[in-house]
Amino acid sequence: MTAEDRATTGAIDADRATPVALNRTTPIAVVGTGTMGRGIAQVALAAGHQVRLYDAVAGRAKTAAEAIAVRIDRMVAKGRLPVDDYSSRLLPAASLAELADCGLVIEAIAEQLNIKQGLFAELEDIVAPECLLATNTSSLSVTEIAGALKHPGRFVGLHFFNPAPLLPLVEVVSGFATDDSAAGCAYETAKAWGKTPVRCADTPGFIVNRLARPFYAEAFRLYEERAADPATIDAVLRECGGFKMGPFELTDLIGQDVNEAVTRSVWKAFFRDPKFTPSLAQQRLVQSGRLGQKSGQGWFPYGEGVERPAPHTAEPCDAPKSVRLPGNVEGPLAQVVELIGAAGLQSRKVRLPLTPDDAIVLPGGTRLRLTDGLTATRSDGPTIHLDLALDYRTCTRVALAPGADADPQDVQAAIGLFQKLGKKVSVIADVPGMIVARTVAMLVDFALDAVSRGVAGREDIDTAMRLGVNYPRGPLDWGRELGESWVWEVLDHINDLYPGDRYAPSRALDHLSDIDWKQDER
Repeated sequence: MTAEDRATTGAIDADRATPVALNRTTPIAVVGTGTMGRGIAQVALAAGHQVRLYDAVAGRAKTAAEAIAVRIDRMVAKGRLPVDDYSSRLLPAASLAELADCGLVIEAIAEQLNIKQGLFAELEDIVAPECLLATNTSSLSVTEIAGALKHPGRFVGLHFFNPAPLLPLVEVVSGFATDDSAAGCAYETAKAWGKTPVRCADTPGFIVNRLARPFYAEAFRLYEERAADPATIDAVLRECGGFKMGPFELTDLIGQDVNEAVTRSVWKAFFRDPKFTPSLAQQRLVQSGRLGQKSGQGWFPYGEGVERPAPHTAEPCDAPKSVRLPGNVEGPLAQVVELIGAAGLQSRKVRLPLTPDDAIVLPGGTRLRLTDGLTATRSDGPTIHLDLALDYRTCTRVALAPGADADPQDVQAAIGLFQKLGKKVSVIADVPGMIVARTVAMLVDFALDAVSRGVAGREDIDTAMRLGVNYPRGPLDWGRELGESWVWEVLDHINDLYPGDRYAPSRALDHLSDIDWKQDER
């Protein structure tokens, strides 16, 4: 095949400087007709390709093709897809030999290494040398799957997210031996299909499943520490942190067995690194058969007429007539100071030797401060810690953690203060880093560490976390706004209280926080 022929078919050209997407006249094959396989086939079909469906179980490919055709017809009827003869381009295959002329074969079969390796070894002898081979694996190593191939350079990971027709993100994963041209072709093809592809190296969990671990792990650990109940932790992360779903309700939706298996897989792949340690509480949930919505019981009960537990919300309290505001405040607490000022509750902005610039002083002398990773009890003087919010101006709930020596009347005053500002208040136990701050600090650190190790670029990481798991902000963007020195301080304080390196700041965070401090000194 000449270079001109390859350009016409959209095949990989190692000599091409700029990778191109597969031509829409190029047949695409999907092996495996479960939920993911059907979804990927629908995406390729809607993009204009002829799609071959194959399944090792006789009859399944035909059934899947019929189901996809029905779904496509509904979308056409609703005006979501243009009128076209989709059915004529959707062909079930009775054998792998019928995939010989395909330009891309995407596998979406069982997550078992030997089965995937066997499939691709067989395909390698069937398809043309320029055919791109791709796996949709979410947990196995792309490098290891390709290790059984004679020509691993054309092998790449194309990790779609479920449901594939709806979710835009696709992780394009380069294995150790993947050619740049193969990864580039896969990237451009996913983009041509209307997806948002991101490039990443072959690392356990890729981008999303690697970096999302703290979102679940910190919530479960907070529950194990009895900081708060699951409904309250979820509510604080949603209504204060801006996340679309809390980790308890989300894992109930995913399936506790599925989520726990991914966590355990990533943990083992990182040689049991303490930063990825699974949750004993979640393990017990799985062992008891409480798998979430699909079993009728997970962290929460499910079923017709079943009420979900409500988050802990403080009863109404009187707001203080005035509070003392710091004279020069920066960072997230500045939003709170602005809100208090607008509500007319401040006495006046003053500087006193015993009034730090990072505290709001309540009537009884207790200081209200943004959590810094220490417990409020360990702070200098009576203190109530305030959890981090995505935006204090728009959040509907805040979390407070009083120290052991905080004046009870000042605790009531702090609750009333935020209620006056239109917020619900959840009072939690005095734990290091509280809920949102601890979670966000870990997410930022994981993201910076991934960049420093070449897992993916900064923009791809933020895009992946926003689109793949619907985070309100990319972790790197969040870290820039908070200041890496603040993130470092939170984790360093937590690490002092919880030795064992789970919370030890990464070297990448160390470096950026050093830069922050040096700039502040100037």
